[in-house]
Amino acid sequence: MGLLSAVDLVAGYGPADLILKGVSLDVDAAEIVAVIGPNGAGKSTLLKVLAGLLTPHRGSVTLDGRPIHGRPAREVSALGVAFVPQEQNVFPTMSVRDNLEIGGYLDPRRARARIEAIFERFPTLSDKRRHAARTLSGGQRQILAMAMALMVEPRVLLLDEPSAGLAPLAAESLFRTITAIRDEGVAILMVEQNALEALAIARRGVILVDGRNSRSGPAAELLADPEVRRIFLGASDSAA
Repeated sequence: MGLLSAVDLVAGYGPADLILKGVSLDVDAAEIVAVIGPNGAGKSTLLKVLAGLLTPHRGSVTLDGRPIHGRPAREVSALGVAFVPQEQNVFPTMSVRDNLEIGGYLDPRRARARIEAIFERFPTLSDKRRHAARTLSGGQRQILAMAMALMVEPRVLLLDEPSAGLAPLAAESLFRTITAIRDEGVAILMVEQNALEALAIARRGVILVDGRNSRSGPAAELLADPEVRRIFLGASDSAA
């Protein structure tokens, strides 16, 4: 059992609309796990269940062996699991600093110190602390969204399509940032359509198909598997 574990998750948006049909996975401390698969496989739904935004019909989610499924999202966040959604993950009309203050809502007394630590960690955000979030580039907005999540000092960070819509250079920079966050001791579960790059920085990978586990294992092995590359990554054997 990992730091964050999901066992046999069945979940959806109603009894007749089950998206997850028995998904299981583990995320160990200070590792990156990449979740990949075709559209509609249930990847984003999985993150919502883990974050407390969706209650599973069946199955369990534990953090350090403690059940957290069915708890409100605020409680899940307070316990150490932070979620960064793909869209609407910053407040565009508010300043960078104000966004970070909102990110620190669980412990406002420590927010100022955390904000200064974030600015030291991300100089780009520090330089733009008084700017409205809408003025940031796409990559900078994603870094701000992750920084807001880091304000609660999470043990596990859930990322939903962090590189979506980014230019290749911006995505590359973002993946370096994600790796650096992992190096600071934060476990990361990342859903990504950019599967090659996600597996390149991950320790392990999980492939979902039609709401079920299809394959999982060391990310390097999945990257090297010709069948996985052909079906899920859109790459030929010669590109390996």
